[in-house]
Amino acid sequence: QVQLVESGGGLVQAGGSLRLSCAASGRPFIDYALGWFRQVPGKEREFVASISRSQDNSDYRASLKGRFTISRDNGKDTVYLQMNGLKPEDTGVYYCAAKETPYRNTYYNNVQSYPYWGQGTQVTVSS
Repeated sequence: QVQLVESGGGLVQAGGSLRLSCAASGRPFIDYALGWFRQVPGKEREFVASISRSQDNSDYRASLKGRFTISRDNGKDTVYLQMNGLKPEDTGVYYCAAKETPYRNTYYNNVQSYPYWGQGTQVTVSS
C-alpha cells in the first residue's frame, strides 16, 4: 500500500502560479500511475491531470491544457502539478491519487480507477 502526502497549496491572486507536490512512500513509486483531482464543496471530485508510470504519457482536463503541467520524479517518489495563470474557478482542494498498474504507458482519468489518495491541499485563488 502506498501513502501519499500533498503540499504546496495556498492563497494566490488570479494570474499567479503554484506548484503542488505529492510525496509517496510505502511501495515502489514506479509501480504506480498517478493523478491529480480537485473538489469544491457540494460538487463531485473532478479530474485534473494524470501521468503514466513511464512519464511518457499524460493527460489533462480539457479546460486546463496549457496552464497546468503534471510531472513526476521517480527518483524522489514525488509527483508535481505546476499551475500557471490561476483563475478563481481553480479554487478547491487538490488531491493526488495512485493506482498500481502493470502498464508502463497508461494513464487513468477516472476517480474510480484510483484506490489510494492523499489528504488534499487547499488552493484558493482570489480575484
